Formats: sequence, C-alpha cells, structure tokens
Amino acid sequence: MEFHNKGNFTLHECVSNISLLHNFPAHLLSDLTGNELQIYPDLDITTAGPTLDALAPSSPLYRNQSCDYFDTRGIAFESIKQLLSPLLRKDETSYKRGYPSAGALYSVEVFCCSLSSNNTWPCPEKILHLLPNSRKLEIVQNSYDNSQMIEAILPKGNKIGNPSIAIVYAIYMPKTLFKYRYRGYRLALMEAGSMYMLVDLQCKHVNLKSRQWSGYTDNMLCRAMGLNPTLFYPSSVQLIGG
Repeated sequence: MEFHNKGNFTLHECVSNISLLHNFPAHLLSDLTGNELQIYPDLDITTAGPTLDALAPSSPLYRNQSCDYFDTRGIAFESIKQLLSPLLRKDETSYKRGYPSAGALYSVEVFCCSLSSNNTWPCPEKILHLLPNSRKLEIVQNSYDNSQMIEAILPKGNKIGNPSIAIVYAIYMPKTLFKYRYRGYRLALMEAGSMYMLVDLQCKHVNLKSRQWSGYTDNMLCRAMGLNPTLFYPSSVQLIGG
C-alpha cells in the first residue's frame, strides 16, 4: 500500500550522500516535537479540569522506560519463551489469544530473531515464527546467517548498542484485506500495538530491557527474513536485551 510505503525509514550506504532527516528551523521543531498538545494553550492547565494520579511503581501495568543502550549479554531461551507467552492461545477450549483483535482476525504474524551469538537458541536457524494457536515455534528455513537481519534492523551509526533479539510484528496483508478491506490495515496496527505492549510488560517481569524500533526499511527486513514484501508488511520491531 502506498500509505504504508511512505512510512519507510531509509539510511543506507547507497543513499548516504543524499539522505537527511529534516531541514526545519529550531523554533519550528520545538512546536512539532513537544510531548503534550493543549487544545486551549492560553487556558491555565492546572485549573482547567481534574488532576489525575499516575500509576504507582508497584502496579503490574507500570512499564520500565525504553532502553537507550543494550549491552552484549545474551538471553536464555526459557526467558524468550516467557516473553512470547502473553501472545498465545489463552486456554484449550478457546481460540482467543492474550490480546484483543477486531473480529478475532489475528492478522499480525510474529517472528523472533536472534541477533546475538550469546543467546541460548534451540536450533542453528536464527528466526522463529510464532504459531499462537498451536503454542509452538516454526523454524524459518535457511535463516542460519543473521548478518543480513542485523544490517536491516540496525543501520550503521546507530547508538542503540547490541540487542539480543528482535521481535518483528508483520501484517499479513491478504488476511487483513480479505475480511475488512482497507479498514483492516488500521485494525492490524491496533493489534500490533496491543501485542508489543504485552511483551514490553513481560520484559519487566523477566528483568529484560525493551525498545520499540522503526529505523528499518521494509524490503530489506523482509529479504533478510525470507518473506515476500508484497504479502508481509512489518509494522514494528521490538528490540530486547540486557
């Protein structure tokens, strides 16, 4: 879809001499990048309405801050299995999973990718595809070399460190469009957000760090994973490590 393709982020050697992020003046950037929008900026916000209380740090919904820098430690595979557990079928008598999906469509596919040689991993292949209903992981064939994956996700010059794994949330477009047409794309993005938030909270539970990441180009990522980029649209990548 043209709209989705316009959201690609491209920093690659072949375009390094012509790439720039913006040319906005500083005063305009401050207006566009603030983290709060007031509809009535002239109204004193402290007296305009009720004051709310934030979550207590002891709350199970209180998430850790996104990780600024990952170290080189690996992750035990048992911890990775725990991270994925909120995304599975909830019980034996139902097909419902641990996150909401409009019409129970479940049009987002999850791929767990090993980026570090320090991980304990169950197979030589580096990419596993989640089968939530079967509660199993499918081995992505010929994914022995993770160098393409690392290049696709972490462009040169990044300052994020060495994440251990990447979880890729990819919209499977034939299913999305078949049932809900173009509205299905919106619903799939909502679904992906629910999924990565659950995994983010689970990271806190198992003492791992997490960060959402969008600094990749779809075609490069799909090629590294052996996926058809006309069928699978990566919506988000979640970096996880220590």
